Amino acid sequence: MAGWNADTAAGALGAAVTLVEGSNFCISLPNGDIVPGLPHGVFYEDTRILSCWKLSVNGQPVEALASDVKQPHRVLIVGRVPRRDGRADSPLVVERLREVDTGITEQITVRNYSGLPADCVIALEVESDFADLFEVKEARVQRTWQETRQVEAHSLIIRATWQDITKGVNIDGGPAALVTPDAVTYRTTVPPHGHWNAQLRVAPWGVEDTQPRAHSGKDALSPSDRRRQEWVAKIPLVHMGNRSIERTLRRSYEDLGALRIEDPKHPERVVVAAGAPWFMALFGRDSLWASTMALPVDPSLALGTLQTLADLQGSVVDPLSEEEPGKILHEVRLDVSSGLALGGKSAYYGSVDATPLFLMVLGEVSRWGFAKETIAALQPHADRAMDWIWNYGDRDGDGFIEYARLNDRGLINQGWKDSWDGINFADGTLAEAPIALSEVQGYVYSACLASAWMAHEAGAEAKAVQLRDRAVRLKQQFNERFWLPDKGYFAIALDRYKRPVDACASNMGHCLATGIIDDDKAPSVVEHLMSDRMFSGWGVRTLADDMDAYNPVSYHNGSVWPHDNAIIQVGLMRYGFVEEAQRISTALLEAAEFSDGRLPELFCGFSREAFSAPVPYPTACSPQAWAATAPIMLVSTLMRYDPDVSQGGIWMDPVLPESYGDLHIANAPIGEGRININISGSTVSVDGLPEGMVFHRGYLPWVGDLMEGGPDRGL
Repeated sequence: MAGWNADTAAGALGAAVTLVEGSNFCISLPNGDIVPGLPHGVFYEDTRILSCWKLSVNGQPVEALASDVKQPHRVLIVGRVPRRDGRADSPLVVERLREVDTGITEQITVRNYSGLPADCVIALEVESDFADLFEVKEARVQRTWQETRQVEAHSLIIRATWQDITKGVNIDGGPAALVTPDAVTYRTTVPPHGHWNAQLRVAPWGVEDTQPRAHSGKDALSPSDRRRQEWVAKIPLVHMGNRSIERTLRRSYEDLGALRIEDPKHPERVVVAAGAPWFMALFGRDSLWASTMALPVDPSLALGTLQTLADLQGSVVDPLSEEEPGKILHEVRLDVSSGLALGGKSAYYGSVDATPLFLMVLGEVSRWGFAKETIAALQPHADRAMDWIWNYGDRDGDGFIEYARLNDRGLINQGWKDSWDGINFADGTLAEAPIALSEVQGYVYSACLASAWMAHEAGAEAKAVQLRDRAVRLKQQFNERFWLPDKGYFAIALDRYKRPVDACASNMGHCLATGIIDDDKAPSVVEHLMSDRMFSGWGVRTLADDMDAYNPVSYHNGSVWPHDNAIIQVGLMRYGFVEEAQRISTALLEAAEFSDGRLPELFCGFSREAFSAPVPYPTACSPQAWAATAPIMLVSTLMRYDPDVSQGGIWMDPVLPESYGDLHIANAPIGEGRININISGSTVSVDGLPEGMVFHRGYLPWVGDLMEGGPDRGL
């Protein structure tokens, strides 16, 4: 998924409570405590501003009872204070209502269920180490800050300096607080059958804090609530006969809303962060895929992602950060130590697929009705991205795009399976770089066709023909070199010696989605993907279970990834395998039922016959962007929902399984307008089409078919 995947983490978070709002997040124990030495904390701009937040009542820690995540940014935690006399029942119950934004706001309530008054000392132990995200995640906090603590009225201000960097945090306990340099304390008597409460605010020092000091009432809205309300007002409203799937889609919308982050230099742009907790930042590959999957919900997310990535497009050759002219970055961090970040800079470019994906997504976005000048402004960046593909991506001039890291700190593997052991032969031998991944060739094929179509629409016919011809040659060459006739499927890659890496892996499903696979080879590919050795019952595994590297509890060698399956489902539909596409969609949506409607980043690859519920992967991100958007893609793909404002129409020919029930979508965005979609059995209607737009019962031809004599269109 990202620069530091779960295989390199210090360990699982365990039963942690994770809250997220934009690029800010909080991780704690189930009782709400943040404990030093664990990967917990309150994080602002990739810096941990709170590393200890331990609540005690009369010297006793609070025993966790339950936690209820109200929204991705808010949780209610309830616990009890253990009795000193050893008896089981306790009359003191503690509630912690926590909300994350630029810091956290926490309301603590102590309820006394006895008939006697309870004298209570409520204390919060406070520490901040100002470690950056990479230090925390890898349990290697290295820097020692020179710290000062200052008490001002009811606030504790902690400032710290390291070299020429100064950071700080302000902990405001409110008027009733007794504040010392080490803790915030309250002394109170809770009346019989009564309660006491106080509200605390933790915010970065020196940053304007717009969070209200206290809610004026139960109906008052915080800035995070208002941001959520604005999001809910602009996205579609979904009703389905199958209430479980409806819940999953609404959870996807909720998580997608929480994972939106603003470009600090362009606040009007909103992009999609990769996932919580460790990847609340812009990632080329992850953000592009997630925003593409979310097009039916909010096309502006894809546009904002493209514009921000374009601004950060590579311009020089830098082996340390792996930047090259025209290259699209892998990840960008806001405020981390250059000695710890990948590539030693805030932006790292070690991704072979972000650049062709940038072109693919631009082709998709151009169909959703944005102003022509908005799309035209991205065209120079698209041209530079295409130049990178052929001048830097094709390192040896053999017509394929390959990768090899440029320094010994960079990622060994630079496709979406970026763990160190993610690319291997059937016998388990690791492939050696330079490596040409199969799906990357598909992305390039699709990128060429998307660019050809945009050139065609702009009247640049010579450019369109050149790009189309490149796609034709690449497709022919790919089917000759990657196809394994004795096995009946495509190699996952070519290694440094141009040998096909012969593992049976899910990557070829991406090739189906982009259309680079010859029609006569598709049935055999689908047969392998849907076989018992690949399909677990919950989804297609990343690696077949008869491969030597297979491990159902590995990150990329046998696990099941929802986004991977959503892309595969697109490929199945593209080649006419409707029943198989329905099977994948239904399996994943049923898997979501076991996690309150939220699909995790991945789950283990154990067979559904062996375990009646998906087995969680210990360090999976949740919420995670392309997992959150996978249900949207699963359903819209089965709807065969395909708007194209430039063609003046919306195409739809749904094949939703009967078990999904009727589908009603209100307020769906298209161009400058909003439409309502109703699907009941085989009946489809669309209301509110913008002027000049026509609904077509059927599916939109691929771009290549629209260009006379051209090949199929990619995603």
